Amino acid sequence: MAAQKNIDIHAHFFPQAFIDLMESEGGADGGGVDRTDPRGPRVGVGGQLSAPLEPRFHDLSARLASMDATGVDIQALSLTTPMVYWAAPELGRRLSAAFNDGCAEYHTAHPERFLGLAMLPMQSPEHAIRELERAATLPGMRGVYMATQVEGKELSDPDFYPVYERIEAMGWTIFLHPVKVVDPQRLARFHLRNLIGNPTESAIAAAYLIFDRVLDRFPKLTFCLPHAGGSFPYLIGRFTHGWSVRPECRELQNPPDSYLRRFYYDTITHAHPALTYLIDLVGADRVVLGSDFCFDMSYEEPVRFVQEHAGLDAADQDLILGGNAARLLGL
Repeated sequence: MAAQKNIDIHAHFFPQAFIDLMESEGGADGGGVDRTDPRGPRVGVGGQLSAPLEPRFHDLSARLASMDATGVDIQALSLTTPMVYWAAPELGRRLSAAFNDGCAEYHTAHPERFLGLAMLPMQSPEHAIRELERAATLPGMRGVYMATQVEGKELSDPDFYPVYERIEAMGWTIFLHPVKVVDPQRLARFHLRNLIGNPTESAIAAAYLIFDRVLDRFPKLTFCLPHAGGSFPYLIGRFTHGWSVRPECRELQNPPDSYLRRFYYDTITHAHPALTYLIDLVGADRVVLGSDFCFDMSYEEPVRFVQEHAGLDAADQDLILGGNAARLLGL
């Protein structure tokens, strides 16, 4: 039997070609790159810049060294803020292609270490489908990465249905991640956009997917929520009670808690009791290893966090460290 592989499904990546394209052509749509910080380039839109992108974000040898040091065998590579939705559709497609090609290059160089989660220009479903079909031909691509909203549109918007239909037919999972958060000005201090805004966005996205019946319309489509589902797992009782008493929620035929296992959830809780609650709620077979590599809010040692979790038997630990992700990614 093959040895267990530890698979990190929440590992961010900025190919150099993506950074260069954003720098050379993003300005017309408000995007750009700031290179004044000696720690690395900062990418952003409308003056909202990322943290400096240290070498591990775009340097292959640095990334591999970090993975080896922390016991991560495989990373599923994903883009993150500001993604590509801010750009005009054709530039968004080209930025997506630059990212997807970068994933394929890493996979080709180290097929046992890297997989890719395709970026799509969802601001134009036509362009998104075009890039999805191209990305599906690239080596190592195993799923789709998507924000929890797309330029003000919720993920339940019918414009996105043709994209979901194709993703479902491919058997891929959609991995979600916040980009813009609710009430950002109120959350501007103390890094609350991340600490509160990101977990809240996952709950909002899950609510729309459930109550607007996207999960009913696409019964084989699954989603993976970051940051252990954010606040969604802790609100599921309120969702279900609201469904039972509020007329605006009753278009949904089944209770919201029956959809919990249509989602997967990564391990990024930063608290073992929270991870215990999540596992008890959704089952160990719906939890996957994640790190948020390699921002300051990440786990520097994601494997050890799971290994040190009291009460996990060996079988469940293996599922969380890699078995579930292997199934989800079609390995």
